[in-house]
Amino acid sequence: MAFTPLSIGSKDCTTQNAGSPDTQYHYILKATTGDTQYPADACSLLYHSWFQVDRVQLNQQMTGLGLINITGPITSATTVVATTSMTAPIFNGSATTAKAIGGAFDVPHWKDEKKRVRHVIAEGPEAGIYIRGTMKDTNVINLPEYWDGLVDPETITVTLTQIGSSQDLIVDKIEWGKRVKVRSGNASAIHCFYEVWAARWINPCDHDEKLHVVYEGDSPDDYPGNNEFFLIGGWDYDRRETKWRKNET
Repeated sequence: MAFTPLSIGSKDCTTQNAGSPDTQYHYILKATTGDTQYPADACSLLYHSWFQVDRVQLNQQMTGLGLINITGPITSATTVVATTSMTAPIFNGSATTAKAIGGAFDVPHWKDEKKRVRHVIAEGPEAGIYIRGTMKDTNVINLPEYWDGLVDPETITVTLTQIGSSQDLIVDKIEWGKRVKVRSGNASAIHCFYEVWAARWINPCDHDEKLHVVYEGDSPDDYPGNNEFFLIGGWDYDRRETKWRKNET
């Protein structure tokens, strides 16, 4: 008996795939005839420039240079790392970047290569750094050892608040930017609160690098100094705002 092949109709290279969804994970098919010339009645060679699936299981790693745009939630059992920018209206969990989160700094220890220093800093027209505490039965405030080389010693200021009685407190001298000596003008025993502030160098390797407090521009990208030393809250890791939002009237 002669075999009659089943007729499948004429080719249609534009119709999308149809059928029931396959719920099992399979590898994406890579298929080619290997021929240098396709027959005239075959569809042209195509590759997957766009594709759509319902679920993806990633066994090892996803690598690429393009944009990932997700309208739904992203969940991860481990760490999600973004080497450039990551934006979202809401982050549930911890968001970290290669830089210190705005409002803080994390820098190498200036004198000890095995250590780092992290501070949450106050907001002001300088990279202010401070310590505070209570003095009793001593007249010396020892400044942190990591301040040596990190701060400008000429900017050190001291505020003293006496406790319990009037003591006529005086900053006697600041020695080598390492310790503050206090004395009582009326020979009272010293008991006080203290605050010591200093401006840290923007770049300890280049003391000429200054903070530009007010500058012309439409965004932090227009900052006239070296932006590598800053992570700007609301710009580098959240919304990117170029103007203050004003109430519409």
